[in-house]
Amino acid sequence: MVTSRQDCRTVYVVGVGQVPVGEHWDKSLRDLAVAALRAAVADGGGEAPGALMLGNMLGSTLSEQQHLGALIADWAGFRGIEAASVESACSSGAAALRQGYLAVKSGEHRLVAVLGAEKMTDSVNGLATAGLAMAADAESEAAIGLSFPAINALLMRRYMHEYGPEREDFAAFAMSSHANAVGNPNAMFRKAVSQKACLLAPTIADPVTLMDSAPMADGAAALILADAETAARLGRTGVRIAGSAVATDSLALQDRNELLYLEAVAASTERALAAANRSREDVDFFEVHDAFTIMSILSLEAAGYAPRGEGFRLAQEGVVVRGGRLPICTMGGLKARGHPVGATGVYQAVEAALQLRGAAGDCQVEGARVGLIQNIGGSGATVVTHVLEAE
Repeated sequence: MVTSRQDCRTVYVVGVGQVPVGEHWDKSLRDLAVAALRAAVADGGGEAPGALMLGNMLGSTLSEQQHLGALIADWAGFRGIEAASVESACSSGAAALRQGYLAVKSGEHRLVAVLGAEKMTDSVNGLATAGLAMAADAESEAAIGLSFPAINALLMRRYMHEYGPEREDFAAFAMSSHANAVGNPNAMFRKAVSQKACLLAPTIADPVTLMDSAPMADGAAALILADAETAARLGRTGVRIAGSAVATDSLALQDRNELLYLEAVAASTERALAAANRSREDVDFFEVHDAFTIMSILSLEAAGYAPRGEGFRLAQEGVVVRGGRLPICTMGGLKARGHPVGATGVYQAVEAALQLRGAAGDCQVEGARVGLIQNIGGSGATVVTHVLEAE
């Protein structure tokens, strides 16, 4: 029985839902979103949420649809509730989670739905690539033709120059993500890959190859958040959000204080762990934003899990693979689960909740009690980090 107002403001994940990531030619953005949301509501006990926070980046560009919060609330059968769309580039899903968390934490709502949805694969004539480029600086990066593979190629090339790794030293990260995705029924690519396959992959933007880059995809994932009293009434107090934080940096690479140090990753990680009263050593798994292998490495370094210039060794040495000290991308990550950009942060949260429930199936991290999830917008301009814990 809850006895204090503060106790009520603990935020629990009481329901999760997702659709398989892939190329859904027969489904629209709203179809995917409604399916994930209804699945989460059913998993959370069937009660209608009081609010919906929806993360999406490219609906207006690729689906010619804005005003998604109200649209999906209506189509899911919740017309009349508060609903809003959140855009924060590739971190839109986690930004929506942050808003849902704050809505419950503040006491404004007792039951909130968080949804991430994106429809990317139906686009033609490079619209998706152009849309993604809008997360970079329009005047100094996108205007001169820098796509996100190109931006990450610049980072990867500079990292290789500064610290000495070769292209084959990046392959273990892709191999680990694909090995983890084999056990995830909702992953886009459920097939292990070899180092040879990684090294023979076509180059996208030298030195970034196809195996260094996460695929564009369609998908939707959802969570139901509740305060302590509501979660207890529903009998679903198994997983809570213990820490939540956001930090920002410049959009353009040339405006960064240090090119190869993701300051927003460092700041948001520190703040989220502090809010949860946890240390890095307490974390049992880390859902890294592995849109590109170089981003995994830079994130691990900035988050404090490797010295600068040493992060590339963590996969080779088995630290971040399944069974290692800090497994990352435990259900395939962006690389193998797929990267429907506005939905990715919510997929991370759903997967973390399943790990903490002990319901991750063949992807289960044994004894998982604390999970760190991190969603990055652009090349590090917005970083949203959450700490989830098992009760």
